[in-house]
Amino acid sequence: MRILIHGGTVITFGSPCRVLEGQAVLLEDGRIARIAPKEDITGPFDRTLDATGKVVMPGLVNAHMHFYSTLVRGLGKAAPSANFQEVLDNLWWRLDRKLSLDDVDVSAEVVLADAVRKGTTTLVDHHASPFAATGSLDRIAGAVRRSGVRACLCYEVSDRDGQAVTDAGLEENAAFARRCAAEKDPHLRALFGLHAAFTLSDATLDRAAALGREVGVGFHVHVAEAASDVKFNLEHHGQTSVARLAAHGLLGRGSIAAHCVHANEADQELLAATDTFVAHNPQSNLNNAVGIADVLGLVRRGVRVGLGTDAMTVNMLEEIRVAMWAQHLRQDNPTCAFMEIAGTLFTRNPELATQLWGFPLGTLEEGAAADVILVDYHAPTPLDGNTVLGHLIFGISQATVDTTICAGRILMEGKVLTNGLDEAALAARSRELAVKLWERF
Repeated sequence: MRILIHGGTVITFGSPCRVLEGQAVLLEDGRIARIAPKEDITGPFDRTLDATGKVVMPGLVNAHMHFYSTLVRGLGKAAPSANFQEVLDNLWWRLDRKLSLDDVDVSAEVVLADAVRKGTTTLVDHHASPFAATGSLDRIAGAVRRSGVRACLCYEVSDRDGQAVTDAGLEENAAFARRCAAEKDPHLRALFGLHAAFTLSDATLDRAAALGREVGVGFHVHVAEAASDVKFNLEHHGQTSVARLAAHGLLGRGSIAAHCVHANEADQELLAATDTFVAHNPQSNLNNAVGIADVLGLVRRGVRVGLGTDAMTVNMLEEIRVAMWAQHLRQDNPTCAFMEIAGTLFTRNPELATQLWGFPLGTLEEGAAADVILVDYHAPTPLDGNTVLGHLIFGISQATVDTTICAGRILMEGKVLTNGLDEAALAARSRELAVKLWERF
């Protein structure tokens, strides 16, 4: 389809993040074909979208997500937890052991429908269903295709449920990575998932490293999320979590280290030296009371730091606001880290998506993917290249997404989903499965 978007204020993201007035955006064959004045772009067009009163932005990217957590919403059966390990024992590890493939499917679909509503068109997911591992990534991939967005998937390997479950997780990662390489679906990519160093033996880390190299993908792993992770690895292996993962060849440019809340200065230097991408998840870290990552220290040492939500939300503009306030608290400085935090969502996440997919994503530029959102917004103060980040964080973040487009396909228009997902029917199915899951919990 050839879609012309005109009349809006174009915000490009990237570095620098530019504001373009009087420019129309032409989408053609899944890419941005041209950005120019409307009168300079010749038709015919399959669709023309009037963006008057709206900002035109790239679809948002989420660097760390867990689709499978959807069915826990409202669950009151988990025992109160005094620390992060108890949160895992009492809630998440109880949940993931009870998930069926149908649960996995509907959990993903519910999240993805909401992602379209929030303008998030690319998500990097980290999945766990230890007793329904085989085929789980295929089920999620089906939900991704139905939603119309993009997702990079992996399976969370851990030794906590025995050797057979470990083996199934390793094979699920490898099989899905091979499938992605063979099919070359522009909506799907693969990484090799690992839970965290404290639930993985040296033997499993080595097997994962070898398999990841064999299938040609990087790794996605929780790193130093809580102090207990670092303590365990120091006591049992004589290394921090970061150092141990690096020693097993699991860090590097193709890998994502989620959290890194308790990465010390040496760890931060190692993350920088290996060019590992760090996904900061402030809402989750605050919710679990594990601390706040030193984003300023990481960035100053040259680490690429992006932004994830760890399943707390799919609204990336909400997440970046929390990241800002949290970093002020972490640094005890109410005016620090504005550019460093803004860079996580508007620069680094697009860079990560571009690296994973192999073509430009997350920016509005000619040749980039036609992943575009239209957001209702009348700027009450001047909106230009000098003020745009302030508008995004303090204003546009509170506005409503009107239209979501991914790969040149309109997934939502006029705040109505057009991708074929029936939200009411989906919610009804989800409630039905949730009741059964909660009975098993």
